[in-house]
Amino acid sequence: MPYYRSYDDAALAYRALGPSRAPLVCLAGGPARDASYLGSLGGLDRDYRLVVPDSRGTGHSPPASDPDRYAFPALAQDLEYLRVHLGLERFALLAHDAGAATAQSYAAAYPDRLSHLVLVCPEGRLQGARGDLPDDTRDVFESRSAEPWWSDASAALRELATAADPEETSALLARAAPAAYARWETPQRVHAGAESGQLNPVPRAGFAQGVDDLARLAVLKNLREVSCPVLVVTGELDTVTGVRAGAAVADSFTRGEWRRLTGVGHYPWVDDPDLFRAAVASFLGAL
Repeated sequence: MPYYRSYDDAALAYRALGPSRAPLVCLAGGPARDASYLGSLGGLDRDYRLVVPDSRGTGHSPPASDPDRYAFPALAQDLEYLRVHLGLERFALLAHDAGAATAQSYAAAYPDRLSHLVLVCPEGRLQGARGDLPDDTRDVFESRSAEPWWSDASAALRELATAADPEETSALLARAAPAAYARWETPQRVHAGAESGQLNPVPRAGFAQGVDDLARLAVLKNLREVSCPVLVVTGELDTVTGVRAGAAVADSFTRGEWRRLTGVGHYPWVDDPDLFRAAVASFLGAL
């Protein structure tokens, strides 16, 4: 497992998959979920060198000595030190879910460092600071009420609102898990089954620590200076971050493009690897 040194001399881990070519750096979401859930992102490692860092307190990276270093703007600074370690002048960046906040924070701080930016099922944490982020997660969830898992998942989500015990919470999340996918078959069940062991509550709690709406609005303003092309992908069956938030995220960039993928949920590379890989590869080209 290779490591790099960040701004505070912390040794942070990353893994590399695929051929020795220009890298595609990939950020996990959660927040604070072990990046192993990304897998090979539907086989993107066939054509690209995937560099997947473990953020502080996840995977093989140690916990932060200061809780403020779990906040996504600080994680963006870790990413800059990874860039220096890899010897890259510019690079392509992909981020999923909450990782999109880290990626956007990085793009705002270093607009000339990115050649391409791909945001997959972003939560719109930054765009929500404007107060106009569309939230259609409930509508997407209700539209799937005929599916066999829906009644139990719906009851579990209601119970989560008052759950306090960690074991109870974990069990309820497992019951609600089918809602995150387009289908509930073997690949989805295996992927979901690993989630409970991939989440770290400490860095998760610190992900937005100290980042107020004024700071988020400042990041949004600077996103207009990002000159690289940006692709935002959402799944039409995503009940976690919804569909329309992707359009709002894409609109934050001068060169933002939004694509809604059919027949997939919050993990499109699990639901339809070929569709996801083709969408990303057509945007990235040969790097």
